[in-house]
Amino acid sequence: MNTAASAAVRQYFSSIRSALAGLELFLGDRNSPLYQNTVVGEIIVPYLARLKASIACWENRIGFVERFRISRAESGFPVFQNVLELENDRQSAEKRLASIPPADALREEMADFILRQKAFPEALQARMAERLYLEQIGKGDIFSPFILPETIRVAVNPKTMRPYYVVSWGAFDGTQTLPMVYMATIEDSSENIVEMLVTRDGKLNPDIEIPLPVGGLLNPELASRFDDFASKNSAYSLTPVTIATNLDKDFPELHPKQLRRIVLGPFYSAGITENNARINDILSKVRKTENAWLLTWTVQEVFSKAERPAERGFWSSTPAQEEFHIDTDNLEAARMGVSSYEKHALVPHDAYQALYAEGEAGEVFGDYKVHVISGNQVVSEV
Repeated sequence: MNTAASAAVRQYFSSIRSALAGLELFLGDRNSPLYQNTVVGEIIVPYLARLKASIACWENRIGFVERFRISRAESGFPVFQNVLELENDRQSAEKRLASIPPADALREEMADFILRQKAFPEALQARMAERLYLEQIGKGDIFSPFILPETIRVAVNPKTMRPYYVVSWGAFDGTQTLPMVYMATIEDSSENIVEMLVTRDGKLNPDIEIPLPVGGLLNPELASRFDDFASKNSAYSLTPVTIATNLDKDFPELHPKQLRRIVLGPFYSAGITENNARINDILSKVRKTENAWLLTWTVQEVFSKAERPAERGFWSSTPAQEEFHIDTDNLEAARMGVSSYEKHALVPHDAYQALYAEGEAGEVFGDYKVHVISGNQVVSEV
């Protein structure tokens, strides 16, 4: 890896680490809209931790590979091939670690090499980087191409006398190279589940202990099918209303009342990304390169405005169907296939000042809700 490329890679990782740390700070801010909506904030945090772990792994990986590619002209995140390679390496990490000497032994070899050869031990450094990389993979969960669903909340709708679940899962879209988090609120009308979880007065049965979060959908008879459904219906190209409608059709017992999709990105980094020439030109004027970035994300939501009751006839029957609301008065909402959406932008104070000084802040941010990081504080709606 040449010096210029190495400097650019270091700058990229420095910027994206700062951006994710800033997002973590924002999520922990009591005044942030996502903090106030505790369900959304609660869901995003573990996926953000996975993404930070992936970034740390990739940063170690560049110490022993020749190339590392990011989606410079699109999302600003590492290309999907990196996500796949990380997942493959995670599965073989233990076996590969067994073939690499311990870190202390490698350090001794490196010191001995320098003393004897009067040169830098590049091969040994690469082995050390590989070891650190494989150890990092084993420290925690990474952002895989698909992250299996889990049930994080359970309650009862007293009107329908059905239990409902809040289920989340994640996906890294291979075409758009965007990490995404899904959250669905789903009622379950399965007779055995209703009988087990709902009391006669419409409360959650206190005698049933549910150790949340639960891996997969809480209903064990549908959990495997639901995992398969989520893996096949998480592409960015599918609109939220399409995913919710497919779920409603594929599972007669499940009634999706709300589906949210949080799309992280695009990410802009001065001198690295090319996804917006004007933004990148202004960011390049920021004095500190670690503050020359801009992170955006979109929260999309579709909800059911009514449930069409099931019809049972002598010859055929029709299951209950949800009627999802789409805001047709808003062209962007209609294009996205959502009831509503929010676009957010997180930016360091230095970068926001640069955009403001150029008179570009209004045009760049448009309908985004802007959150500016200054030290350890986040100022929203500037």
